[in-house]
Amino acid sequence: MPAPMTLHFSPRSPYVRKVMIVAHETSLLGRLRTVRTVVGGTTPHPELMRDNPLGKIPTLVMEDGTAMYDSPVICEYLDTLHDGPKLYPPWPGRLTALRRLALGDGMLDVALAWFGERLRPPERQSPPHIELWRGKILAAVDALEAEADALATSPFSIGHIAIGVALGYLDFRFTSIAWRERRPRLTAWQAEFDRRPSVRANLPIDDR
Repeated sequence: MPAPMTLHFSPRSPYVRKVMIVAHETSLLGRLRTVRTVVGGTTPHPELMRDNPLGKIPTLVMEDGTAMYDSPVICEYLDTLHDGPKLYPPWPGRLTALRRLALGDGMLDVALAWFGERLRPPERQSPPHIELWRGKILAAVDALEAEADALATSPFSIGHIAIGVALGYLDFRFTSIAWRERRPRLTAWQAEFDRRPSVRANLPIDDR
């Protein structure tokens, strides 16, 4: 068996969760050695920055020492290492999968900016930015409600994983947003996603 690859990870990172779900779906968990890596704030992580100068997770270090980042790149690489159905499908289905991947990752980008703003002292928070981010999240879930039937009937792909992880992050960090209200088809799709063994095995954990 090849030497294990090293994954710099955190159980509370939604981007890491995507990678772990992909590793589970592709039966590659046995080839990953996870290393708990704390990032964020103002303290640099010299060891991580030797592998990824941006100091971000997830970062994957392959058997020969080559590092790759970020999560879409790592997920696509893992998808080349197995013989099962591909999570990055061929064209034309690939275009839809990549669009959904972009939407899910974009939702995470917005949600993480919003969460970071909430950590600031109330007097230093920006209500216009908070309202803008909230509006973008709600617009995204409205678009997904309209697409929920297509999500449910299309082959499982990296786009499904990205969207499911993004909605799961809203549940993890933003219970007050109540994204399920008036979105029954998306709610039903997310319930099916949450029942997948790969998803249940990689729940977000706030271990700070």
